[in-house]
Amino acid sequence: MYLFLILNPADYGVSLELGFLPTDTPLERLPDDFYAPWEDLVADIPLLHHGGLQDQIERLPVLGTSRLREIREWRRAYVCLAFLLYGYMWGGEPWTNIPPCISIPLFDVCEYLQLPPIATFAAVCLWNYTPSRDDPTHHLDTLMSITSFTGTPDEEWFYLVSVAIEAHGAPVLPVMLHAIHAAQSGDDHAVLESLLFLREKIAEIATLLDRMYERCDPAVFYHQLRPFLAGTKSMEQFGRPDGITFTFGDGRQQTEPRSYRGGSNAQSSLIQFFDIVLGIEHTGSEGAFIHEMREYMPGPHRLFLEDVAKVANIREFAQAREHSHPDVYAAYAGCLEMLGALRGRHLQIVAKYIISQSRKGNFQRPMQQTSGRWRQEKEKRSFLGTGGTDLVPFLKKTLQKTIEPLTNT
Repeated sequence: MYLFLILNPADYGVSLELGFLPTDTPLERLPDDFYAPWEDLVADIPLLHHGGLQDQIERLPVLGTSRLREIREWRRAYVCLAFLLYGYMWGGEPWTNIPPCISIPLFDVCEYLQLPPIATFAAVCLWNYTPSRDDPTHHLDTLMSITSFTGTPDEEWFYLVSVAIEAHGAPVLPVMLHAIHAAQSGDDHAVLESLLFLREKIAEIATLLDRMYERCDPAVFYHQLRPFLAGTKSMEQFGRPDGITFTFGDGRQQTEPRSYRGGSNAQSSLIQFFDIVLGIEHTGSEGAFIHEMREYMPGPHRLFLEDVAKVANIREFAQAREHSHPDVYAAYAGCLEMLGALRGRHLQIVAKYIISQSRKGNFQRPMQQTSGRWRQEKEKRSFLGTGGTDLVPFLKKTLQKTIEPLTNT
């Protein structure tokens, strides 16, 4: 039993068993038939995204959010609207004036959930899965996705690997909060045991990440799924306009064009939690991006990370014991090395799923070579992540910063 004298995860909607995943299984469909137009069209996205989806979305009625009750319904509404939004934007030629049938309810839902009006990690992963009824342990092989852009098993597997990682890493949260309290009281043994546990869990997560190769084909990911995950920043270079305009048609003025990042694993609160408790400081452009990604997390999760950062003390505790208690420092160093190895494996996946694929063909069918400038810089642009970062330099810098404390003692 942990005494949460530092922070109580439950106060932030964080579960001791499942971490940042919801304690109640996400809804597969909104129970009120009032929202059937959303659900029916979302289910048809894989059939319509090659043509007709955008027209079907424009025919949707404007449905208010007054019939949404418990939190699971708000989350499911967000998933539906996020998928419809991206289907509207990227389901053919780029359509960037978002109609009221999406804009009005999406803004209400996002205000309630404290999220930006865009598809985030929460939309495609955290709130878009269901565990097997026969095995509710969140084992990767027993999970299923609920909503999909392409309907491919590759897309489902891509999401579910992240879901399984979130579930597998959940026990780290109370352990490391306990470690922070132990460090405050000078309990070397408790900190040591916590760090050894953290290293073991990061190693297991790295093994889970390696399973991406099993059922997600790089070509399917790159050409069919990745275009749907793009945000609206840095898209002009692909022949698509930067920014989207939300229209309301109810007396409210439409928004100015807004640009948002696409979905990114940097929006995983678990991964950022590792950095925070280990005292890893990302600076420069990559640090700014990582902090920006917190704005794409559910509000309570974002606040949790901010509050953990205020009390995190493990780095200073371990470095102060490099000579007096070398086992504590060695355990801390082992966590950094393992987290660096995890990021190295992520970089290998990027090389196979993005860089190698970009050299074999165009980014996707609608993004044809619209100008000489596009052709000249096609390969460089293809290396952007869905979050809009210059992918390889960004990942290399985050890896370097992960192990930097080992050289600054």
